[in-house]
This record gives sequence, C-alpha cells and structure tokens, in this order.
Amino acid sequence: MRLRSWGAKIIRFFFRVHVTGLENIPAGGCIVCANHTGYPDALVLAAAFPRQLHFLAKEELFHVPLLAPFARAMGAVSVTRDSADVGAIKKAVSLAQDGDMVAIFPQGHRFKGKNPAQTPIKYGIGMMAYRSGAPVLPVCLKMKKQRYCLFRRVDVIIGAPISYADICGCESGREGYERAANIFFSNTCLLGGYIPPRLSAPAQITPEVNNA
Repeated sequence: MRLRSWGAKIIRFFFRVHVTGLENIPAGGCIVCANHTGYPDALVLAAAFPRQLHFLAKEELFHVPLLAPFARAMGAVSVTRDSADVGAIKKAVSLAQDGDMVAIFPQGHRFKGKNPAQTPIKYGIGMMAYRSGAPVLPVCLKMKKQRYCLFRRVDVIIGAPISYADICGCESGREGYERAANIFFSNTCLLGGYIPPRLSAPAQITPEVNNA
C-alpha cells in the first residue's frame, strides 16, 4: 500500500495528472474502458483513481526485478502470452465480479499521436461486460498531440458508468459484443472531444445510458 501511494505521487508529479469525474466511479466492481496512447497509460490511470485499479500485463513484465514489485503495487495482473486474449477475458470478468476495478484498452495496441476515435478496436470488452454483469466506466486520457512528455499535463476524464444490459439487453454473441464495444469506446472518445466516425447516429449514446 505504501509503495502504491508513493508510486502514485511520483506519477502524478511527473505527468501533471489532472482528474475530473471522480464522482462517477461506482462503489462496486467495474471495467474501465480507456484509450491507449503510450506505455505510461496504465500507471497514469492507476495513479488517478483513489481505489486500487487493476490492469492486465504480459507475464514477462514480472520477470524484471526492479519493475515487477512496482507493477504489482500499482495493480498489474499477470496474463500468459500464449493465451493472452482468453486469459485477459477470464481475469477481467473474475476481478469485476469480485468487486474490483479492472482497466481495459479496447484498441489493443498503443496509438501514440493518433486521434483515438480514428483507431480500430477489439470487441473483447463487450464480452467482458456481458459475462461479468459489471458496469463499464469510460475514461479518456487526453494530452497535447496525444503524446506523453514529462511535466506536460495529462487529463484523465472519467465519464458516467454504462450498463451492457441498458444498451444491448440480453443480446450476446459477436454482434452484441461489437455493438457494445463501439458504444463503450465511443463514449470514451467523446469525453475528450473526439468524434468517433463509427457512430452511425448520435442517438446511440443517450443520457439514460450514460447515467446507468
């Protein structure tokens, strides 16, 4: 706990982390849906949240002597490389069902300097939300030119939680997961002022959904 506290202070200092929307964080388990800009993303998210935030990391990270204890303290959870996709889904579902917060990057890869609304995403977060029953919390990481720079402000904008049931009902399967993933990530992008071209109509995102 002490290492996490000091780590969070260091990260907030070097990246000038500015957080808005803390009142939107639910009390129970949830899945944080964030855009992926660079390596510091997970640590910035962990430093921004008052509650312990878990994020999934390849197991190789835990073989680095100096980095492993710091990563664990900041909430990293090991995922085996050979079964990363399946393992990530199972880990995320389990954590959310246990009342924890777990961060997922639907883009799957880092897109430094890119408008997040114009990048491809994977639909795994839709499946995770369906299977866990936990709300999804959209969070946008926004910075100048979408590039990290020491002592340059990073905005962490937290939106209202979204329920899978509210947007897709009991619908499961690839089509439902893809639709949910698009809505989750579209909400994430909109928080930072990025208009997703994947939105077929603004009506897909409604106040009722955002306040679920």
